[in-house]
Amino acid sequence: MITLRSADARGHANHGWLDSWHSFSFANYFDDRHVHWGPLRVINEDRVAAGRGFGEHGHRDMEIISYVLEGALGHKDSMGNSSSIVPGDVQRMSAGTGVQHSEFNYSETGTTHFLQIWIIPDRQGVTPSYAEKAFPATEKQGRLRLVVSPDGGDGSISIQQDARMYVGLFDGSEKAELPLAEGRLGYVHVARGEVTVNGKPLKAGDALLYDAEPLVSIERGIGAEVLVFDLPRMQ
Repeated sequence: MITLRSADARGHANHGWLDSWHSFSFANYFDDRHVHWGPLRVINEDRVAAGRGFGEHGHRDMEIISYVLEGALGHKDSMGNSSSIVPGDVQRMSAGTGVQHSEFNYSETGTTHFLQIWIIPDRQGVTPSYAEKAFPATEKQGRLRLVVSPDGGDGSISIQQDARMYVGLFDGSEKAELPLAEGRLGYVHVARGEVTVNGKPLKAGDALLYDAEPLVSIERGIGAEVLVFDLPRMQ
């Protein structure tokens, strides 16, 4: 079964400095049909105004991934990490026993547009950790590049969950497929552009949820940037 989750069906909150679209229940938005998909708990599409950001706050027992689409996102945390990520970078923070962090748009003029992704870990109470890595467009063009995995395979960033995240860029005749093993779930999120996935035309913000399906098939992109998740079922 493949279920469409259209962009305009998501939760929405506009705080002035932050314009956010929620694919899953988050903060004041709740939809009991969309609380999580397997361990995939949050995909927030956030636009942060110039000179604004998320003040210091805490997390526990969550894998938090940031993926920038436009601008830059400054990061500071209680582990001593301080960095700024830009489009193409993947940042992962394993909150574990607890971590404090802040995220900020230090630009004086431009908006930071990024995806905030949370994945429920398969174990609790791990030591908090941080990682980031740049994945050039050449590694994603016309193919699905593994960027997050449980074992750090193929140069990806490791997380505390049997989940994998791929990113691909698609234009014109470029195609890619990802097999899904029996018993696994899939999730496709279109970050930018337009694309056809398993025969369904999608636009930015649209998503597909896969249950008992053998394959994700991507084609006919127009400036498309696509995230694909290969997920276990939750016990």
